[in-house]
Amino acid sequence: MQPRISLITLGVADLERAIRFYRDGLGFPMSGASVAGEVAFFRTGGVALALYPRHLLAHDANLAPEGTGFGGIALAHNVRAKEEVDDVISQAVAAGGRLLKAARQADWGGYSGYFADPDGHPWEVAWNPFFPFAADGTLQLPP
Repeated sequence: MQPRISLITLGVADLERAIRFYRDGLGFPMSGASVAGEVAFFRTGGVALALYPRHLLAHDANLAPEGTGFGGIALAHNVRAKEEVDDVISQAVAAGGRLLKAARQADWGGYSGYFADPDGHPWEVAWNPFFPFAADGTLQLPP
């Protein structure tokens, strides 16, 4: 198997609210592959983000739709400059997200903070001086 993540699907309680948050609030470009009222796809520079009704996603995975607390996963948005971390978190909160952790110097040498989208999915926003970006905008991890 080739190591690859192609698509991340978030189960959401209100699809239209989630679309407004990601498309209008954060400026994620929506794909024409989206189906109104059913599923939304966003282009994010490598891995696509999908929004799908939570109960249908749970059914598709043969799981119970109820879930509370931390789900054991966090999404991340890395930025090119330290100053961008606060800007992205502020934009997310202004769009209807919730501040989970104000940005601060991280013990690993970078700068990061967290917000949650309207469905509670946690996002880390980070500047990592050890993971530069390539010219095409992809994050460069050490070999």
